Amino acid sequence: MSNSIVEEFYAMEYGPAPEDPKEVERWLDAHKRSFGNYIDGAWQKPASGEYFATNNPATGDKIADVAQADAADVDAAVQAARKALPAWQALTGHQRARYLYALARQVQKHSRRLAVLETIDNGKPIRESRDIDIPLVARHFYHHAGWAQLLESEFPGYTACGVVGQIIPWNFPLLMFAWKVAPALAAGNTVVIKPAEYTPLTALALAELADEIGLPPGVLNVINGDGRTGALLVEHDDIDKIAFTGSTEVGRIIRKATAGSTKKLSLELGGKSPFIVFDDADMDSAVEGLVDGIWFNQGQVCCAGSRLLVQERIAEAFYAKARARMETLRVGSPLDKSVDIGAIVAPVQLERIRALVDQGVADGATCWQPQSTMPQKGLYFPPTLLTGVHPTATVAQEEIFGPVLAAMTFRTPSEAIELANNTTYGLAASIWSENINVALDVASQVKAGVVWVNSTNLFDASCGFGGYRESGYGREGGREGMYEYLEPAWGHERAKQKRPAKAASTKEDDANANVSDTIDRTVKQYIGGKQARPDSGYSFPVYSSDGRVLGEAPLGNRKDIRNAVEAAHKAEKWAKTAAHTRAQILYYIAENLIQRRSEITSKLAEMVGKDQASSEVECSIDRIFTYAAWADKYDGSVHNPPMRNVTLAMNEAIGTIGIICPTEAPLLGFFSLVMPAIAAGNVVIVVPSEKYATLMGDLYQVFDTSDLPGGVVNIVAGRPSELAKTLAEHDDVDAIWCFRDPADATLVKAASVGNLKQVWTNDKYEIDWFDSNQNDGRYFMRHATQIKNIWVPYGE
Repeated sequence: MSNSIVEEFYAMEYGPAPEDPKEVERWLDAHKRSFGNYIDGAWQKPASGEYFATNNPATGDKIADVAQADAADVDAAVQAARKALPAWQALTGHQRARYLYALARQVQKHSRRLAVLETIDNGKPIRESRDIDIPLVARHFYHHAGWAQLLESEFPGYTACGVVGQIIPWNFPLLMFAWKVAPALAAGNTVVIKPAEYTPLTALALAELADEIGLPPGVLNVINGDGRTGALLVEHDDIDKIAFTGSTEVGRIIRKATAGSTKKLSLELGGKSPFIVFDDADMDSAVEGLVDGIWFNQGQVCCAGSRLLVQERIAEAFYAKARARMETLRVGSPLDKSVDIGAIVAPVQLERIRALVDQGVADGATCWQPQSTMPQKGLYFPPTLLTGVHPTATVAQEEIFGPVLAAMTFRTPSEAIELANNTTYGLAASIWSENINVALDVASQVKAGVVWVNSTNLFDASCGFGGYRESGYGREGGREGMYEYLEPAWGHERAKQKRPAKAASTKEDDANANVSDTIDRTVKQYIGGKQARPDSGYSFPVYSSDGRVLGEAPLGNRKDIRNAVEAAHKAEKWAKTAAHTRAQILYYIAENLIQRRSEITSKLAEMVGKDQASSEVECSIDRIFTYAAWADKYDGSVHNPPMRNVTLAMNEAIGTIGIICPTEAPLLGFFSLVMPAIAAGNVVIVVPSEKYATLMGDLYQVFDTSDLPGGVVNIVAGRPSELAKTLAEHDDVDAIWCFRDPADATLVKAASVGNLKQVWTNDKYEIDWFDSNQNDGRYFMRHATQIKNIWVPYGE
């Protein structure tokens, strides 16, 4: 024999293993390769008669014509969903569960056809569609069938949002459909969903399956089109919630477009996720993880590990292994089961990838690509490694959304964390180390909603997925994902707030109130644990309920807010303070408020009357005790996905929160908002009610005597609308809570688009601050935290 067996083994090449598309071709032909919108349980032609072509990115060939929905189509779909809502909500949880279960079974029954259709329309390798996407689609419908069954017992006091508008991207068309639709239907909502214009076919196939199982007409509506259709859906007045997955740029547009409405909003946006490799990592495993992290789905993944951070000592060895593995990656027809990297979804995306790689080289990076044979036809880009990337370079900061890896080095864990967080995004991270202490310590400090330890790109319906910062807010999957489609039953309709009756001021009250306050007391801002004069140098008068001047409060401005934000950031170690310690300090605040009860009640009575003042003080004491109790009890959970992992769902502080206090309950509203925020480990900048701003003089004396670290609570008085806008526009503020009027709610939503901070307002319904049911601790603590899911593998 001329060659040994070993030589023959290493000389072997993969032969073609094409998937047969005939079943999909027959399905397309049965529909005459033309699809309308699925509205009210029927296929409808577009009102305008306009269609667009969807093409196969691997060949450039046209697949089918799809309806372009206009305003009339969108309105028809929303009206159908609204009409179907009462009957759908009237079903028992068990009945809704049966529909979701039946849909999961249909997905399994038609799994091969759905996988092939997904690959033809999207360009991803058939192995990924078949082995990853389809099983997860079925898993989401099964999992949420369970939540539908348990809804009443597991989410007491909550009800569905109503009619939900959903917009999904082109990178995971099937999976995103399941992520969005399954929890919405399980919670009792009806849905109008718009798939991406590049990849509409599998959403239409799933609508057909929903029709086959007898899902009631109008419960699920699928409308097609480009960004114009999405904008019409977002802006429709009869939509109660918008759920969007896509680019950060479009997320900003949607945030601004919904600012003047009461629509609930969840955004799952872009990412620039770090893939961190320490020098004690199993390098071979890390390289395989890297393949899944960045070259899965051609890198067209929002949580792709597109920033490789390697400890300096092993960097060159790791790069060498990565290049060797890249040489084995096969680029070619997505229907070939032996192909690793398929086609890019559209020409515009391919051009973007090329332009960004060219920019990276121009910025000083070294580009390396394997000697892959690229198909002559279709939209393809080779796996690419950029080394010598500067942390501030474009390719290290901007989402490329392609098979391109930007590599950097670090020396210490603290430097790795600094580099990992050196981005405006915060979607995911992957950490590789054989030292579990190092891995978990880094995981806790990386600002990302999902962290994989010695693994990457793991997903399951039981585990929440979503980001921090400009990667959006809200979660999909698990219990936390269900809350995105529910709202408190008491607030489902805007109700007139019930307050204790104000007592009429009497001469006796006026004579006895604040007799000792004959000497004017200058109230200042409270910043960094110290009293500070306002930058403006001005004050404004505060009046009693009968029009008397009670005193003057400082008139805050933009510079006061800036100083307060800086002070808050210096106090961010509060989040690392033991929860037990935070609880003790909150108890101490309550004790000191009790000591000053009579004095504060007397002063407050001049503003709101004796009865309300007494009620506010007593309720405030109770509320502080409540959140002191929650401080060390609002725990996370451990998920059990169907693989050899445990997923730690950890409740983390959001960071710096701006709070605009309500007018109707000045003291109680203040404590009802500030206490859950700081109990969860946040630091706050609080704008008190303008009408009662002199009360802050008493409040900061309470904080000063309660061992609260300086900067945890900062109080800036002034014109609330002006200060709210400044807080909303400040990029170092992570969230803003505004509990004033609808105009201010609109203002902060629109002004928050810069860094897409989380916004919580009461413009849809007012909170009765005196009602303990409405001020349930879990409801407020959920708004004060964000969930990080850390996936930890176990076993050999």
